[in-house]
Amino acid sequence: MKTEDRKVREARTAPVHSEVRKKHKPGDARGRPSWRSSFLGDPGAKFSVGSSEKFTALVPTDCTEPYIQPKEKAMTKKPSNPMPVLTIPKLSEGQLEPLFRRLNLAHTRRIYLEVADRAEKENWTYRDFLALLLAEEVAHRKQTRLQRCTRQAHFPFFKTIDEFDFTLQSTLRQSLLGSYLGPDFVTEGRSLILYGKAGRGKTHLAVAIGYRAIQNGFDTVCTTAAKLIEDLSNASAKGLLQQSLPTYTRPHVLVIDEIGYLSYGPDAANVLFHVVNDRHLRKRPMIFTTNKPLSEWGKVLHDEDLAAAILDRVLERGRFLPLDGPSGRTRHLNLEEVSPSKAERLRISGINGSEFPEPTICTGAPPVVS
Repeated sequence: MKTEDRKVREARTAPVHSEVRKKHKPGDARGRPSWRSSFLGDPGAKFSVGSSEKFTALVPTDCTEPYIQPKEKAMTKKPSNPMPVLTIPKLSEGQLEPLFRRLNLAHTRRIYLEVADRAEKENWTYRDFLALLLAEEVAHRKQTRLQRCTRQAHFPFFKTIDEFDFTLQSTLRQSLLGSYLGPDFVTEGRSLILYGKAGRGKTHLAVAIGYRAIQNGFDTVCTTAAKLIEDLSNASAKGLLQQSLPTYTRPHVLVIDEIGYLSYGPDAANVLFHVVNDRHLRKRPMIFTTNKPLSEWGKVLHDEDLAAAILDRVLERGRFLPLDGPSGRTRHLNLEEVSPSKAERLRISGINGSEFPEPTICTGAPPVVS
Protein backbone atom coordinates (compact mmCIF):
# COMPACT_ATOMS: atom_id res chain seq x y z
CA MET A 1 0.00 0.00 0.00
CA LYS A 2 2.82 2.38 0.83
CA THR A 3 4.47 1.67 -2.49
CA GLU A 4 1.28 2.44 -4.41
CA ASP A 5 0.71 5.69 -2.51
CA ARG A 6 4.25 6.75 -3.27
CA LYS A 7 3.75 6.07 -6.98
CA VAL A 8 0.58 8.19 -7.02
CA ARG A 9 2.36 11.11 -5.37
CA GLU A 10 5.24 10.87 -7.79
CA ALA A 11 2.87 10.83 -10.75
CA ARG A 12 1.19 13.99 -9.49
CA THR A 13 4.44 15.85 -9.01
CA ALA A 14 6.09 14.56 -12.21
CA PRO A 15 6.80 17.22 -14.88
CA VAL A 16 4.33 17.40 -17.71
CA HIS A 17 5.50 17.53 -21.29
CA SER A 18 4.88 20.85 -23.03
CA GLU A 19 2.65 19.32 -25.70
CA VAL A 20 0.51 17.56 -23.13
CA ARG A 21 0.35 20.74 -21.07
CA LYS A 22 -1.05 22.64 -24.04
CA LYS A 23 -3.77 20.09 -24.49
CA HIS A 24 -4.79 20.22 -20.82
CA LYS A 25 -4.31 23.91 -20.14
CA PRO A 26 -6.58 24.93 -17.27
CA GLY A 27 -9.41 27.23 -18.14
CA ASP A 28 -9.18 29.63 -15.15
CA ALA A 29 -7.25 30.41 -12.01
CA ARG A 30 -9.03 27.71 -10.04
CA GLY A 31 -7.80 25.04 -12.43
CA ARG A 32 -11.19 24.25 -13.91
CA PRO A 33 -10.89 22.88 -17.44
CA SER A 34 -12.08 25.07 -20.24
CA TRP A 35 -14.65 22.50 -21.42
CA ARG A 36 -16.74 23.23 -18.36
CA SER A 37 -17.74 26.58 -19.80
CA SER A 38 -18.16 25.38 -23.40
CA PHE A 39 -21.49 24.41 -24.84
CA LEU A 40 -20.41 23.03 -28.24
CA GLY A 41 -17.79 20.52 -29.36
CA ASP A 42 -15.55 18.19 -27.39
CA PRO A 43 -14.12 18.97 -23.95
CA GLY A 44 -11.43 21.55 -24.30
CA ALA A 45 -12.61 22.72 -27.70
CA LYS A 46 -11.53 26.19 -28.80
CA PHE A 47 -13.90 28.70 -30.33
CA SER A 48 -13.41 31.49 -32.74
CA VAL A 49 -15.75 34.45 -32.92
CA GLY A 50 -17.18 35.15 -36.34
CA SER A 51 -18.67 38.62 -36.66
CA SER A 52 -21.16 39.94 -39.11
CA GLU A 53 -23.07 43.18 -39.42
CA LYS A 54 -26.33 41.49 -38.58
CA PHE A 55 -25.39 38.25 -36.88
CA THR A 56 -22.60 36.98 -34.59
CA ALA A 57 -22.03 33.27 -33.94
CA LEU A 58 -19.61 31.18 -31.96
CA VAL A 59 -18.11 28.41 -34.13
CA PRO A 60 -16.06 25.53 -32.62
CA THR A 61 -12.73 24.81 -34.32
CA ASP A 62 -12.00 21.36 -32.86
CA CYS A 63 -15.35 19.71 -33.58
CA THR A 64 -15.11 16.41 -35.36
CA GLU A 65 -18.41 16.95 -37.13
CA PRO A 66 -18.83 19.83 -39.53
CA TYR A 67 -20.69 22.78 -38.07
CA ILE A 68 -23.29 24.41 -40.21
CA GLN A 69 -23.64 28.11 -39.49
CA PRO A 70 -27.32 29.15 -39.23
CA LYS A 71 -28.68 31.55 -41.76
CA GLU A 72 -28.72 35.19 -40.83
CA LYS A 73 -32.09 36.29 -39.55
CA ALA A 74 -33.60 39.25 -41.23
CA MET A 75 -34.00 42.20 -38.88
CA THR A 76 -36.85 43.68 -40.85
CA LYS A 77 -40.34 43.51 -39.31
CA LYS A 78 -42.44 40.70 -40.62
CA PRO A 79 -45.49 41.85 -42.48
CA SER A 80 -48.66 41.53 -40.41
CA ASN A 81 -51.20 38.95 -41.40
CA PRO A 82 -53.83 40.45 -43.67
CA MET A 83 -57.36 40.73 -42.31
CA PRO A 84 -59.44 37.77 -43.38
CA VAL A 85 -62.24 38.57 -45.73
CA LEU A 86 -65.46 38.60 -43.69
CA THR A 87 -68.48 37.12 -45.28
CA ILE A 88 -71.67 39.08 -44.77
CA PRO A 89 -74.22 36.89 -42.99
CA LYS A 90 -77.61 36.84 -44.57
CA LEU A 91 -80.00 37.35 -41.65
CA SER A 92 -83.68 38.04 -41.79
CA GLU A 93 -85.45 40.54 -39.56
CA GLY A 94 -86.59 37.72 -37.34
CA GLN A 95 -83.00 36.55 -36.87
CA LEU A 96 -81.81 40.05 -35.96
CA GLU A 97 -84.29 40.41 -33.12
CA PRO A 98 -82.51 37.93 -30.78
CA LEU A 99 -79.17 39.65 -31.45
CA PHE A 100 -80.53 43.05 -30.44
CA ARG A 101 -82.08 41.54 -27.32
CA ARG A 102 -78.86 39.80 -26.36
CA LEU A 103 -76.96 43.11 -26.55
CA ASN A 104 -79.76 44.98 -24.72
CA LEU A 105 -80.23 47.35 -27.66
CA ALA A 106 -83.94 47.82 -27.18
CA HIS A 107 -84.19 51.25 -28.77
CA THR A 108 -81.96 50.30 -31.69
CA ARG A 109 -84.16 47.28 -32.31
CA ARG A 110 -87.17 49.56 -32.66
CA ILE A 111 -85.67 52.17 -34.98
CA TYR A 112 -83.05 50.42 -37.11
CA LEU A 113 -85.41 49.66 -40.01
CA GLU A 114 -86.55 53.25 -40.28
CA VAL A 115 -82.97 54.52 -40.04
CA ALA A 116 -81.81 51.98 -42.65
CA ASP A 117 -84.47 53.13 -45.11
CA ARG A 118 -83.48 56.74 -44.58
CA ALA A 119 -79.81 55.89 -45.04
CA GLU A 120 -80.50 54.21 -48.36
CA LYS A 121 -82.55 57.13 -49.65
CA GLU A 122 -79.98 59.75 -48.60
CA ASN A 123 -76.90 57.68 -49.54
CA TRP A 124 -75.36 57.69 -46.07
CA THR A 125 -71.98 56.14 -45.42
CA TYR A 126 -71.76 53.12 -43.18
CA ARG A 127 -70.04 55.29 -40.56
CA ASP A 128 -72.90 57.81 -40.53
CA PHE A 129 -75.45 55.03 -40.27
CA LEU A 130 -73.66 53.48 -37.30
CA ALA A 131 -73.07 56.86 -35.62
CA LEU A 132 -76.76 57.73 -35.71
CA LEU A 133 -77.82 54.38 -34.28
CA LEU A 134 -75.32 54.70 -31.41
CA ALA A 135 -76.28 58.31 -30.67
CA GLU A 136 -79.97 57.42 -30.56
CA GLU A 137 -79.32 54.49 -28.25
CA VAL A 138 -77.23 56.58 -25.82
CA ALA A 139 -79.77 59.41 -25.77
CA HIS A 140 -82.61 56.99 -25.11
CA ARG A 141 -80.75 55.33 -22.26
CA LYS A 142 -80.00 58.70 -20.69
CA GLN A 143 -83.64 59.71 -20.86
CA THR A 144 -84.73 56.36 -19.44
CA ARG A 145 -82.31 56.76 -16.53
CA LEU A 146 -83.64 60.25 -15.78
CA GLN A 147 -87.19 58.97 -15.65
CA ARG A 148 -86.27 55.99 -13.48
CA CYS A 149 -84.19 58.00 -10.98
CA THR A 150 -86.83 60.75 -10.80
CA ARG A 151 -89.48 58.17 -10.03
CA GLN A 152 -87.29 56.52 -7.37
CA ALA A 153 -86.53 59.90 -5.75
CA HIS A 154 -90.15 60.20 -4.48
CA PHE A 155 -90.36 63.93 -5.05
CA PRO A 156 -93.65 65.41 -3.77
CA PHE A 157 -93.89 67.24 -7.10
CA PHE A 158 -91.63 67.89 -10.07
CA LYS A 159 -89.97 71.31 -10.29
CA THR A 160 -86.86 72.61 -11.97
CA ILE A 161 -84.57 75.51 -11.14
CA ASP A 162 -85.80 77.40 -14.21
CA GLU A 163 -89.32 77.49 -12.75
CA PHE A 164 -88.25 79.17 -9.50
CA ASP A 165 -89.11 82.87 -9.37
CA PHE A 166 -86.05 84.59 -7.92
CA THR A 167 -87.62 88.03 -8.38
CA LEU A 168 -89.73 87.43 -5.28
CA GLN A 169 -86.60 87.03 -3.14
CA SER A 170 -84.83 90.04 -1.70
CA THR A 171 -81.40 88.43 -1.17
CA LEU A 172 -81.40 85.02 -2.84
CA ARG A 173 -80.19 84.89 -6.44
CA GLN A 174 -79.53 81.97 -8.73
CA SER A 175 -75.85 82.90 -8.88
CA LEU A 176 -75.58 82.04 -5.18
CA LEU A 177 -76.67 78.48 -6.01
CA GLY A 178 -74.14 77.95 -8.78
CA SER A 179 -71.99 75.53 -6.80
CA TYR A 180 -75.08 73.53 -5.80
CA LEU A 181 -76.21 72.99 -9.38
CA GLY A 182 -73.03 71.28 -10.60
CA PRO A 183 -71.42 67.92 -9.87
CA ASP A 184 -69.18 69.49 -7.21
CA PHE A 185 -72.21 69.67 -4.94
CA VAL A 186 -72.12 65.86 -4.68
CA THR A 187 -68.43 65.11 -5.09
CA GLU A 188 -67.43 67.58 -2.37
CA GLY A 189 -70.22 66.57 0.00
CA ARG A 190 -71.82 69.99 0.46
CA SER A 191 -75.10 70.46 2.32
CA LEU A 192 -77.80 73.11 2.43
CA ILE A 193 -80.42 74.38 4.89
CA LEU A 194 -83.31 76.34 3.35
CA TYR A 195 -85.15 78.41 5.96
CA GLY A 196 -88.31 80.44 5.57
CA LYS A 197 -92.00 80.71 6.27
CA ALA A 198 -94.57 78.55 4.55
CA GLY A 199 -94.98 79.06 0.82
CA ARG A 200 -91.59 80.71 0.19
CA GLY A 201 -90.40 78.00 -2.19
CA LYS A 202 -88.15 75.94 0.08
CA THR A 203 -89.38 72.56 -1.14
CA HIS A 204 -89.45 73.79 -4.74
CA LEU A 205 -85.79 74.75 -4.51
CA ALA A 206 -84.81 71.51 -2.75
CA VAL A 207 -86.55 69.40 -5.42
CA ALA A 208 -84.90 71.43 -8.21
CA ILE A 209 -81.42 70.93 -6.75
CA GLY A 210 -82.08 67.23 -6.22
CA TYR A 211 -83.25 66.83 -9.80
CA ARG A 212 -80.19 68.67 -11.08
CA ALA A 213 -78.05 66.13 -9.22
CA ILE A 214 -79.89 63.36 -11.08
CA GLN A 215 -79.13 65.13 -14.36
CA ASN A 216 -75.46 65.20 -13.36
CA GLY A 217 -75.41 61.41 -12.99
CA PHE A 218 -76.23 60.92 -9.29
CA ASP A 219 -79.25 59.54 -7.47
CA THR A 220 -81.50 61.44 -5.04
CA VAL A 221 -84.03 60.46 -2.40
CA CYS A 222 -86.56 62.91 -0.97
CA THR A 223 -88.46 62.34 2.26
CA THR A 224 -90.09 64.31 5.04
CA ALA A 225 -88.54 64.60 8.47
CA ALA A 226 -91.64 63.04 10.03
CA LYS A 227 -91.45 59.94 7.81
CA LEU A 228 -87.72 59.48 8.29
CA ILE A 229 -87.95 59.77 12.07
CA GLU A 230 -90.97 57.48 12.27
CA ASP A 231 -89.38 54.79 10.09
CA LEU A 232 -86.10 54.77 11.98
CA SER A 233 -87.79 54.98 15.39
CA ASN A 234 -89.90 51.91 14.62
CA ALA A 235 -86.84 50.09 13.31
CA SER A 236 -84.87 51.02 16.44
CA ALA A 237 -87.64 49.69 18.66
CA LYS A 238 -87.43 46.36 16.79
CA GLY A 239 -83.63 46.29 16.91
CA LEU A 240 -83.34 46.83 13.14
CA LEU A 241 -81.92 50.34 13.06
CA GLN A 242 -78.67 49.38 11.33
CA GLN A 243 -80.57 47.47 8.65
CA SER A 244 -82.85 50.45 7.98
CA LEU A 245 -80.19 53.16 7.85
CA PRO A 246 -78.95 52.41 4.28
CA THR A 247 -82.29 53.60 2.91
CA TYR A 248 -81.27 57.13 3.91
CA THR A 249 -77.47 56.88 3.90
CA ARG A 250 -76.89 55.14 0.55
CA PRO A 251 -78.26 57.76 -1.93
CA HIS A 252 -75.86 60.40 -3.19
CA VAL A 253 -78.26 63.22 -2.24
CA LEU A 254 -80.81 63.16 0.58
CA VAL A 255 -83.57 65.79 0.81
CA ILE A 256 -85.24 66.05 4.26
CA ASP A 257 -88.29 68.25 4.01
CA GLU A 258 -90.37 70.06 6.64
CA ILE A 259 -88.23 69.94 9.78
CA GLY A 260 -90.22 71.59 12.55
CA TYR A 261 -93.66 71.41 10.95
CA LEU A 262 -94.84 68.46 13.05
CA SER A 263 -94.03 67.12 16.49
CA TYR A 264 -91.73 64.12 16.78
CA GLY A 265 -91.10 61.37 19.27
CA PRO A 266 -88.56 61.60 22.08
CA ASP A 267 -85.86 59.78 20.07
CA ALA A 268 -86.09 62.07 17.04
CA ALA A 269 -82.66 63.60 17.56
CA ASN A 270 -81.10 60.20 18.15
CA VAL A 271 -82.22 58.59 14.88
CA LEU A 272 -81.64 61.74 12.84
CA PHE A 273 -78.11 62.02 14.21
CA HIS A 274 -77.34 58.50 12.94
CA VAL A 275 -78.26 59.54 9.41
CA VAL A 276 -76.47 62.89 9.49
CA ASN A 277 -73.30 61.53 11.06
CA ASP A 278 -73.02 58.62 8.61
CA ARG A 279 -73.54 60.87 5.60
CA HIS A 280 -71.13 63.46 6.97
CA LEU A 281 -68.36 60.88 7.33
CA ARG A 282 -68.94 59.62 3.78
CA LYS A 283 -69.25 63.17 2.35
CA ARG A 284 -72.80 62.64 1.13
CA PRO A 285 -74.72 65.95 0.72
CA MET A 286 -78.01 66.72 2.47
CA ILE A 287 -80.70 69.35 1.84
CA PHE A 288 -82.98 70.44 4.70
CA THR A 289 -86.05 72.65 4.57
CA THR A 290 -87.37 74.16 7.78
CA ASN A 291 -89.62 76.91 9.10
CA LYS A 292 -87.81 77.03 12.44
CA PRO A 293 -84.66 79.06 13.14
CA LEU A 294 -81.59 77.02 13.99
CA SER A 295 -81.80 78.06 17.64
CA GLU A 296 -85.10 76.17 17.99
CA TRP A 297 -83.98 72.86 16.52
CA GLY A 298 -83.15 71.60 20.00
CA LYS A 299 -86.76 72.06 21.11
CA VAL A 300 -88.08 70.49 17.91
CA LEU A 301 -85.86 67.41 18.24
CA HIS A 302 -86.15 67.20 22.07
CA ASP A 303 -82.37 67.29 22.58
CA GLU A 304 -80.30 70.47 22.55
CA ASP A 305 -76.92 68.71 22.47
CA LEU A 306 -77.74 66.34 19.60
CA ALA A 307 -79.37 69.16 17.66
CA ALA A 308 -76.17 71.20 17.99
CA ALA A 309 -74.13 68.19 16.84
CA ILE A 310 -76.40 67.71 13.82
CA LEU A 311 -76.13 71.35 12.76
CA ASP A 312 -72.38 71.32 13.32
CA ARG A 313 -71.94 68.46 10.85
CA VAL A 314 -74.38 69.82 8.30
CA LEU A 315 -72.90 73.32 8.21
CA GLU A 316 -69.25 72.26 8.19
CA ARG A 317 -69.43 71.91 4.41
CA GLY A 318 -72.85 73.51 3.98
CA ARG A 319 -74.72 76.82 3.86
CA PHE A 320 -77.75 78.37 5.50
CA LEU A 321 -80.01 80.20 3.02
CA PRO A 322 -83.05 82.19 4.25
CA LEU A 323 -85.97 82.66 1.85
CA ASP A 324 -88.31 85.63 2.18
CA GLY A 325 -90.86 87.40 0.04
CA PRO A 326 -94.58 86.69 -0.30
CA SER A 327 -96.06 83.23 -0.17
CA GLY A 328 -96.27 81.60 -3.54
CA ARG A 329 -99.56 79.93 -2.63
CA THR A 330 -101.49 83.01 -1.49
CA ARG A 331 -99.74 85.68 -3.51
CA HIS A 332 -102.87 86.32 -5.58
CA LEU A 333 -104.75 87.31 -2.43
CA ASN A 334 -102.39 90.20 -1.65
CA LEU A 335 -102.25 89.21 2.02
CA GLU A 336 -98.82 90.76 2.42
CA GLU A 337 -100.14 94.32 1.91
CA VAL A 338 -100.14 96.80 4.79
CA SER A 339 -103.13 96.32 7.08
CA PRO A 340 -105.66 99.20 7.06
CA SER A 341 -105.73 101.69 9.90
CA LYS A 342 -108.05 101.28 12.86
CA ALA A 343 -110.41 104.00 11.65
CA GLU A 344 -110.60 102.29 8.25
CA ARG A 345 -111.38 98.95 9.92
CA LEU A 346 -114.16 100.59 11.96
CA ARG A 347 -115.63 102.23 8.90
CA ILE A 348 -115.64 98.96 6.99
CA SER A 349 -117.21 97.03 9.87
CA GLY A 350 -119.96 99.62 10.40
CA ILE A 351 -119.38 99.78 14.15
CA ASN A 352 -118.94 103.21 15.66
CA GLY A 353 -115.81 103.74 17.63
CA SER A 354 -115.50 105.08 21.11
CA GLU A 355 -115.52 108.81 21.60
CA PHE A 356 -112.40 108.44 23.72
CA PRO A 357 -110.06 106.02 21.95
CA GLU A 358 -107.66 105.97 24.89
CA PRO A 359 -108.84 105.13 28.47
CA THR A 360 -109.33 108.07 30.86
CA ILE A 361 -106.94 108.04 33.79
CA CYS A 362 -108.34 109.25 37.11
CA THR A 363 -105.71 110.73 39.38
CA GLY A 364 -107.92 112.07 42.20
CA ALA A 365 -110.65 110.64 44.38
CA PRO A 366 -113.75 109.37 42.66
CA PRO A 367 -116.49 111.95 42.29
CA VAL A 368 -119.23 111.93 44.87
CA VAL A 369 -122.65 111.42 43.44
CA SER A 370 -125.33 113.30 45.33
